[in-house]
Parts: sequence; structure tokens; C-alpha cells
Amino acid sequence: MLTVFCSPARYVQGRDATMSLASELSRLGIAKKPLIIASSAARKALESTWRATFQAAGFDYAIMDFGGECSFAEISRGKEEARRVSASTIVGAGGGKTLDAARAVAAELGLPVACCPTTASSDAPCSALSVVYTEDGVFEKCLYYRRNPDLVLVDSTIIARAPVRFLISGMGDALATYFEADAAIRAYRKNVVGGLSTIAAAAISELCYKTLLKDGTSAIAAARAGSITPALERIIEANTLLSGLGFESSGLAVAHSVHNGLTAAPETHDRLHGEKVAFGTLTQLVLEGRPSSTIDEAMGFCLSVGLPVTLAELGLQNLPREKAWAIAERAVAPGESAHNEPFEVTATNLMDAIYAADAIGAAFKARASQ
Repeated sequence: MLTVFCSPARYVQGRDATMSLASELSRLGIAKKPLIIASSAARKALESTWRATFQAAGFDYAIMDFGGECSFAEISRGKEEARRVSASTIVGAGGGKTLDAARAVAAELGLPVACCPTTASSDAPCSALSVVYTEDGVFEKCLYYRRNPDLVLVDSTIIARAPVRFLISGMGDALATYFEADAAIRAYRKNVVGGLSTIAAAAISELCYKTLLKDGTSAIAAARAGSITPALERIIEANTLLSGLGFESSGLAVAHSVHNGLTAAPETHDRLHGEKVAFGTLTQLVLEGRPSSTIDEAMGFCLSVGLPVTLAELGLQNLPREKAWAIAERAVAPGESAHNEPFEVTATNLMDAIYAADAIGAAFKARASQ
């Protein structure tokens, strides 16, 4: 089997990077008529900058307000708007769901796409896929594309001003990268783009984890002050680029499957993607029988940055077994990444791991508070 590595064509990150959006699109030859699919927060924060940078470059553009959920209905609405304004490029500006919708619209119309995240809340910006949910926020399916975004432009100034919870959630998503990559590589499973992991992708995944441990708490302190520091820049890169390249080119495993299962519980709908993935990572480590030192290190990191280590923190205190079974069954559905482990994963052993991870997390929290 071949090894396969994928990445966006160009990645740009730094202070006030949005001022370079028009010139970066021009550099790639895709600036003729962008349609910006924007979250309300992105439009409020960036519309004046878009106006200035596109006017200075002499380019016309249009804006569509994102509806809030990356659903098939929202993707269809985006396609209609892109056709109406004769867009030549799609630009997504906002959080992960906004960018997922923008990539889906661009892929279905065969247009280039630029992703401009306004939070570092997930590794979605760099990927060649979109996660589609129902209108009620329940995971439905993943859409996979032939290529990654043409441009990922990350404005550290905007991210430093975003609610810190988003940055922390991004660290929860990134926490899974190394452990899922390791599982998929040991199991000799295909990565997201249909090949085996390169050693480059494996190294990037490990660097992602090491960066979280080294810079996570310092980056949170900077973000709470609205300051851009080297530690914050490194965590933004870890959450966005390192995690994005690592998961896609090395592979996914149980952590993201548990996330998908948790979306079936309405109590978790107000929790962010990375918050659920973080607990999924802890579940994966327990399921794999990892040494207690490894589990303690991951749990210690979660506690240090404010990520959940128990079901109660996800709104699932006193989780009844019938609901836990439904979560586990959804997580091991055919085609789920839970099956990328080097052993059989069933609803039974996964449900046991969920409860065990919760118990270990509760005990760990109790010890840490003493």
C-alpha cells in the first residue's frame, strides 16, 4: 500500500493576517470574485478589513451569512448564492462549521477555496473534508474531497480576541492527533486520504502533542489577556496546522468516534467539538490499556487547560446504561474510525471504556484537588 501525505496549498499565519487576504488570493490566481461565507462574529470583526483589502486590490466580492449549522440544507443555500453572484472562489470565515460549509460549497461547484478561521477551535481549516450535521446538530456524515484548501489564512489577532474556550477546545481536538495517529499506524490502517502514514505525518502528530504539553497553559494566559505571544502562536499552529496535517495524513481512531457517538446525546450539544474529542481521547487510552503514566499525563494536561475528564462535564452525569449503549453503538457504526485500532472495537468494550475513563477522571480530579 502506498503512503500518502496531503496539505493545503498555502498556509499563512500571523498578526493582522486578514490584511493580506486579497494579496494571498491574487498570489494563487483565485481572487477574481470571492464569495465570503461568514459567521456573524467573523463578519462583525472583519467586514471593514475585507472592504479595505479588496478595494485596495481592486477586487469585487460578496458576503453570505452562515446559518449556523453545516447541514445539507445550508450547503445547498451556499451553492445557490455562489451561482447567483457568479463567484469564482469561496472564502470561509468563522469557526469549524462555517469552514466545513464553505469547503462543501466549493467542492460541489468545482471552485477553489480559502479558509480563514476566526478561532483555533479545531483542525478543520486545513482538511479536505467536511463534517455534516442534521439541522438539530447530530452528526450525519463526512464528505471527502479531492484536494485540500488552496489557502488557509490564520489571523492571530482575531483568534487572540476570541473567547478562550474556543482555543481550549482546539487543544482538545489536537490532543487526539498523536494517539489516533499512533493507533492507525500500529494497525496498518489507511489514513483519511486513502494511504498509509508517512514518517513526516507521524512526526508532525507527535510534535503536536509535545507542543500542547509545553505551551498550552502559557497560550491560555496570553489569550485571556488578549495578547499575542510566541506560545500562543505555537498553540494556534498546533491546533490548526499540526493537528490538521497529523490527523488527515496519519489517521483517526476511537477518540473521534466517541465524539460522534456523544453527538447523539442532546445533553452534549452545547459542548464544543474539541471538548468531546478530549474525553474521547481519554476513553481511547483506557480502551487501549495504555500505562497509567500516559493516561495521567493526558488527564493532567486536560485539567491544566480546562478540558473535561468526566462525563458530568459533558452534561452526562449519572449516564444511564441504555444511553451509554446508544452512544457506543453510534461510535462503532460501520465505517467509523473506531475500527482503525489494532484490535476489535465493539459497543460492549467501548461502553466499558467510557465508564472506566469517567471513573478514572473523577478520581484524578479528586486527587488533584487535595
